Amino acid sequence: MRKLIPILLLTILALPAGAQKYACVNTEYIMSNVPEYNQALNKVNKYVEEWRSELETRQAEVDELRQQYQQESYLLPENLKQRRQDEIRTKEADLRSLQQQRFAPGGDLDQKRAELLKPVQDRVYNAIERVAREKNYAFVFDRATSATVLYVAEKYDISNQVLEMLGVKLGSSASPDGAGASSSQSNRNGSAQGNDQKRIDKK
Repeated sequence: MRKLIPILLLTILALPAGAQKYACVNTEYIMSNVPEYNQALNKVNKYVEEWRSELETRQAEVDELRQQYQQESYLLPENLKQRRQDEIRTKEADLRSLQQQRFAPGGDLDQKRAELLKPVQDRVYNAIERVAREKNYAFVFDRATSATVLYVAEKYDISNQVLEMLGVKLGSSASPDGAGASSSQSNRNGSAQGNDQKRIDKK
């Protein structure tokens, strides 16, 4: 799909002036200005923090059992050694299962995102479509996701019109170009969550 985007852009630019109308939006900027989206995102992040804490607690329990076994194993008869080893393996298997349940594709995190974020995202995409239809735009590109759109004049960015369609009131200085900082912070938060999960998996 990404390979088709440059071809599509070249096709549009090659059309005679006025043959097609096109515009762009910055979905990251739009989402960051929709209160319902920020509230839903905070709820998702709260679940992530709770699940991460739960996994860390389970991991600490496994580490403690393993350490105790290593300290006491030379004193234990074979039947008790086997029992302690089985207990540790069971705890480790339970931990891996919980990690999969929480964070694997289709798991609890994906379900919460679909439950809490998708309805707001659908509202935004419907608003984009309504603005595009009202203004008779044939194409609307997303500046937040398409690396092939290197520059767009501000007059072609309809992000604020989409927010108005959603009923969001903006200050006079609000601009889609100012979304970079909040977007970068969001990406850093997501990366931090991923790194924390990797540290848990490695233990």
